This record gives sequence, C-alpha cells and structure tokens, in this order.
Amino acid sequence: RQRHASCIETAMPIIEDSDALTAACGHFAQQPYVAVDTEFMRESTYWSRLCLIQLATDGEAVAIDPMAEGINLDPFYQLLANKDVIKIFHAARQDLEIFYHERSVVPEPLFDTQIAAMVCGFGDSVGYEKLVRKLAGARIDKSSQFTDWARRPLSRRQVDYALSDVVHLCRVYEKLSANLKQSGRESWLDEEMAIPADPATYMPPLEQAWRRIKTRNRGGQFLAILKELAAWRDGEAQQRDRPRNRILRDEVLLAIAADAPHSREELKRVRSFPRGVAERSDADEILKAVKLGLAVDEREWPQIAVRKALPRGSAALVELLRVLLKMKSEHHDVAQKLIASAEDLERIALANGKVDMPAFHGWRNELFGKDALALKRGEVALAVRDGRLILVPIS
Repeated sequence: RQRHASCIETAMPIIEDSDALTAACGHFAQQPYVAVDTEFMRESTYWSRLCLIQLATDGEAVAIDPMAEGINLDPFYQLLANKDVIKIFHAARQDLEIFYHERSVVPEPLFDTQIAAMVCGFGDSVGYEKLVRKLAGARIDKSSQFTDWARRPLSRRQVDYALSDVVHLCRVYEKLSANLKQSGRESWLDEEMAIPADPATYMPPLEQAWRRIKTRNRGGQFLAILKELAAWRDGEAQQRDRPRNRILRDEVLLAIAADAPHSREELKRVRSFPRGVAERSDADEILKAVKLGLAVDEREWPQIAVRKALPRGSAALVELLRVLLKMKSEHHDVAQKLIASAEDLERIALANGKVDMPAFHGWRNELFGKDALALKRGEVALAVRDGRLILVPIS
C-alpha cells in the first residue's frame, strides 16, 4: 500500500505536450497493465467532453490534459489499442463511450473492476469506494468530486484527487485478478466483458431512442409518431452536440405525438411547445417526423412490452426460484444480478421447459439454471440442514 500511496507524491506534472505524452505512453506500453480513468463534463453537451485522462501502473501515475493546445492524443489511443497491455477501468461504460466517439476505439484487452467484483461476490454493481476500502485498504477523497474539470488551470489538489482514483484501481485490479485466478473464474469475466468490448454498445440506433422516454400511452400510432420524433431529436442533439432536452423536452415530444399536428399552426397549439421553435426550420422537421409516424403500417407499430400478471399459483414458484437464486449466490459467492434477473425468474416459471436465456448457458447453467429446472419439475426440493438451505433429490 505504501508504494501505491507514494506514487502520487512523486507523480510527474500534468502532461500538456505531445512529446511528453509519447514518452509516457511508450513507457506504459511496456507494462503488463495500465489503469485508466477520465474526468469529463456533459452538462451542456450531448457528447461527453474529455477534460482529463489518468493512467497508472504499479508504482507510478500520470495525468494528461487532452484540452492542452496542440497536444496530439494519438499515442494514448495507440496504447488503448495495444493488445499486449490490459486496460483496467471501473464501471467503464462512460469512459469507453468517449473513446469510441472520439476515435472509434474500444480498448483491448479490457478489465472492468466493477464487473469483476460481481463475479467475485462483492454484490450487485458494487461501488468503487467500497472496493477501494476493502481491497486497497484506502479511503477515497471526495473533496473534488464535483469540480469543473473543463476550467483551466487545474490545481495540484484537483490533479492529485484524479490520480488517487486511478492509483487505487491498480491495487483493486491486482486483488480481483488474483481472486479470479484462484477461483477459476477468469473465463466467467471474459464472458461478461463481451458487451462492453463490443463497439455496437456505443452506437445505439436512432430508431431505438424512443425507448428512453417514459410514457403510459401504449397506443400503436402514438408510439409510431413518438419513435420518429425521438429519432429526429437524437439526430439533432448529436449533430449540434447539445443535450436532448435542449432540443425538445420529453414532455413536449409526448404532447406532439398525442396531438399529431399537421401544420405549424396546429404545432403552436401543442401544450408546452416553445413558440420560437415553431418559426424555425425545426418545425418543418418535426411535422415531417409526425407525417412519417402517421404513415407507418399498423402491423409495424412499435410496442411496449407489458408485464403480465402471473397466473394463479405461479407467484409462489417465482419466489421459490428467488430463494434458490439467493442460495446459489451466497454459496458460490457471486452477485445474484449476474446470474439471473427478476424477469428471468418469471420467464423460467412460466415457460414450458427450457428457454433461451443466459441463465441456461455456460457457468450460469452449472450454478443455477439446471437446478432451477430440476426444482420446477419437482426433481429436487429445498430443505434446511444445520441451519442452512440445501437442495435434496426427490425419488
């Protein structure tokens, strides 16, 4: 721990030029792993604005200013793409989205300590602070948590705060990696990293943007219009690099979809519709989206999945499966969320036989899936022995 704590005190100044960045990344490229973290701002933009990059390996850490005038970040992105160096993140989704948007790069190979912690039994979506406290024996300094990372110059305190996170990440990685190796669960993590490592994760189609919007209206034509409106709004937000709600708020889109206006005059009468927008070219694009939604064939109307009430008697079976899941989670020391979801349990209870879901594939099937089916078929039962739940065969 002392070695990791001291690296902040001896950390080199923040890197602000291309030559220093090339040298630092060249050094990190010789290491077996590099921990990566970022600081970014997104309050007034659609895309996250990268404000600071932190890199660390065993015993040393650096901060990189991506906003420095004239700096060339190519060496950093080459490091991310270097297959000989493991890139370590915690809850990597937002960081990876930034890198993919900036350079179409998804780091490889990838290790997410949040996902690894779930595999190692630290619970569902474990927080970084808890991991650092348990595995690195340190506490996170939150004093600069809500700082404006886009303002320059950055203070030494800000840089030290940013570096402390990535330094602790090294220790967390070492402990989790050793745990996975000892338990033989390295392949489990590889399986879980497939989604964050897939570039498709960071380029969701505009046609799916409507699913972000909460609505109780399940009318097919209403949803068809909303789908077109949401796709238009997301496209505009991306192009202008502005938050979605700065283009039009969700409630305005819902009101437009409900009223289905055909003209600017009708659009002006939509509840909460900004008057200024009705006079701009945006109004024509909005009306075009409405027209496209109205033209969708009834057979192709989008639908919101309705969670049906469980048939009489099935609720008890779901609860029994939930108990089995909790038992397996505790026995094998792995997060319940990683094995099966509440929706999975309902599908298992209602299905005739085996259904195609993660719970019936790979390690999940060995831990839970096959026993869940056996329990449902009456081939095994839950019992208590010495104060602990066990599965017993039924002859």
